[in-house]
Amino acid sequence: MPKQKTHKGLSKRVKVTATGKVKRHRTGGGHLMSGKNAKRRRKISSSDIVTTKMADTVKIKLCK
Repeated sequence: MPKQKTHKGLSKRVKVTATGKVKRHRTGGGHLMSGKNAKRRRKISSSDIVTTKMADTVKIKLCK
């Protein structure tokens, strides 16, 4: 059976940490930042941990 290929699009968007958690960037930070309040802008600039069943799917697609 051949090896499973890494999903390249996903590997550019998320990272698996040393403890096995999946880290991602938050959405909404591309443009139109002047219409968002400071608290929302700070939250968008920080990264987030994927905590649902989606994290398991991500690890399978990244071959981790």
